[in-house]
Amino acid sequence: MNQKIHILLGTTLLALFFNCTGTRPDSLGIKSERLADCPKTPNCVSSFANPTDKEHYRNPVPYKKSLKDAYLVLRGRLEVSPRTKIIEENPNYIYAEFTSRLLRYVDDVEFYFDEKNKLLHFRSASRLGKSDFGVNRNRIETILKDLEI
Repeated sequence: MNQKIHILLGTTLLALFFNCTGTRPDSLGIKSERLADCPKTPNCVSSFANPTDKEHYRNPVPYKKSLKDAYLVLRGRLEVSPRTKIIEENPNYIYAEFTSRLLRYVDDVEFYFDEKNKLLHFRSASRLGKSDFGVNRNRIETILKDLEI
């Protein structure tokens, strides 16, 4: 009996370990010149959140370079970020998945270059869970730190 419990426990832990990726949301992308809203949970940060919403809002980044040059600078940052996979890109949009080291949680991160206003907008959100202990906000801050675009 004891061996059966260990096998069941081990199987359950493995299933949990490999099932933390979640399903890719279908709400991603630019719609009406915006990225999707953050959910009510604290595991998201976005430049499109209401500025009074301190939990979710972070201001967008103005850029001075051409769209192409600014895009290449940001893309270069993403390419050297650990456990990052660029999923979709077009001339003013990049969507990447960031995977956590330990439990392999996946976060969806989007960047939108608003050429009309010369602003880099973003959204970084966890697929699963409620709290992320500030991981999404820290990720955005790290990517944008000293970003000269």
